[in-house]
Amino acid sequence: MFKTVEWRNDSVRLIDQRILPDKEEYLDFTTHEDVAFAIRDMVVRGAPAIGVTAAMGAAIGARAINNGSNGAFMEEFDKVIATLAEARPTAVNLFWALDRMRTLALANSDKTTQEIKDLLDKEAVKVYEEDLTINKTMGENGATLLDDGDTVLTHCNAGALATAGDYGTALGVIKAAHLAGKRISVLADETRPWLQGARLTTWELMKEGIPVQLICDNMSGSLMRKGKIRKIVVGADRIAANGDVANKIGTYMVAALAKMNGIPFYVTAPLSTIDFGTESGDYIPIEQRSPSEVTSIMGKMSIAPEGAEALNPAFDITPNELVTAIITEKGIARAPFTESLARLR
Repeated sequence: MFKTVEWRNDSVRLIDQRILPDKEEYLDFTTHEDVAFAIRDMVVRGAPAIGVTAAMGAAIGARAINNGSNGAFMEEFDKVIATLAEARPTAVNLFWALDRMRTLALANSDKTTQEIKDLLDKEAVKVYEEDLTINKTMGENGATLLDDGDTVLTHCNAGALATAGDYGTALGVIKAAHLAGKRISVLADETRPWLQGARLTTWELMKEGIPVQLICDNMSGSLMRKGKIRKIVVGADRIAANGDVANKIGTYMVAALAKMNGIPFYVTAPLSTIDFGTESGDYIPIEQRSPSEVTSIMGKMSIAPEGAEALNPAFDITPNELVTAIITEKGIARAPFTESLARLR
């Protein structure tokens, strides 16, 4: 089985998701600047995986700080945190993990800088191990919502590649149902422009032996209308306190069509993805990526006239009224989400 993220004591090892499924290649990152690049350039992607990687990047950055006074150490460590925080703006797990690492360092300011560094190493591993456990629990919670014989649509990639590994979030629900003996088949949106569904979701599900068919992004509405889709399960990069969901661009259209066709629309995410400090999706920053990702396929082949302009928001907001339930490691939340999510906190 592949490993999405791996702690190597002096480096962070990541499977290079930019070149999957053509090559299964691993890269080692030895500085926090390199880890920030890996997050920004989508060597690693998916909110939980970004959070785990950032925690490890913070620990590596702390190691490189010359031992001195605790005040001088924290000043340099804050620069490490700032560099990692700038990598991507939407996935709240990035900021959650970095805040966790910084809080730990501050809480142990009475210790030597070397002791703080050692604690940060251990905390990074703890973030990784917790994510593995959380994803398995989420999968088991969500599997109760899937019935034997269901055909499930998913958008983007919310599997092991989007987390610390093994289960994933949305695909974790599907995997858990599959392991429970339920006959589940999957339709995977290709997910333009990075094609995470085509390249990654289909690759993961094929490895798991779960039946999957790839569809173009613009096919799902027609298939819903024809009764070919029973459930929809997606992940999330940030969820506001009211249940509004930021996820890969195109999720909103899937949710709106699901509502029109009476199909349950489920979101799967750990509590670390819920931003209780953000009132609604109106306040979630949406990352704007290079137009070249739209005008070409993976930077390899142009599909638009030279000089063509393009918009490329990486995420959209699905309003909470389109969400049937949010699956977390602490349970399943339903409307009104402001109340149900707060109870799980």
